[in-house]
Amino acid sequence: MPGPAGKKRAKGPRVRGDKAGSDAPSRHPLLVVLSGPSGVGKDSVLAGLKARGGGYHFAVTATTRPPRPGEVDGRSYHFLTRQRFEEMAAAGELLENAVVYDERYGVPKAQVREALARGQDVVMRTDIQGVAAIKGAVPQAVTIFLAPASVAELEERLRLRGADSEEQLRLRLATARREMDAACHFDHVVVNAEGKLEEAVAEVERIIAAERAREGRGPIQL
Repeated sequence: MPGPAGKKRAKGPRVRGDKAGSDAPSRHPLLVVLSGPSGVGKDSVLAGLKARGGGYHFAVTATTRPPRPGEVDGRSYHFLTRQRFEEMAAAGELLENAVVYDERYGVPKAQVREALARGQDVVMRTDIQGVAAIKGAVPQAVTIFLAPASVAELEERLRLRGADSEEQLRLRLATARREMDAACHFDHVVVNAEGKLEEAVAEVERIIAAERAREGRGPIQL
């Protein structure tokens, strides 16, 4: 699925080496928010960024959902009880929080503050609801919408994942169609087509490099 007409495509220099997150010490660090519909490959793009050794801090989301096979607490997500999650939300300890498929998701502020204070660019993933909340609280945040090449391709990915019942799959697809309408509200759109993950990761890196080079960006206050 191509990005919306007129949407910005970054043409900045490729990020090099392990200084990508701190190669311009006079600049204020970025808060980069990656989102998109379920099954579009947000985790795969994040893994690709990590593998490139860009020096970013990758914020870990807290959730009340149970871990899936292979997920590790504190690395994949912070898996919390509903009570603990609600305590953090009530205390203002979450940058955003939302209900997605009857589970709670949110990003703890402390880790983001600490990374920004170190001068690191922070990269985080969240759902569409979360992006709106973050952009409202942090207007300087750079938002990137990760889109599938088509709805049909997205459906195939979800089916191959095999994590949902047919009813859950229909719900995810209906939600994904609505979420893709939100792409026009993002700063950038990156298409993650099947078999072209490296191209998507490289484009995200180019966006971050171009945004880091922009003049007049102020510090992020949380």
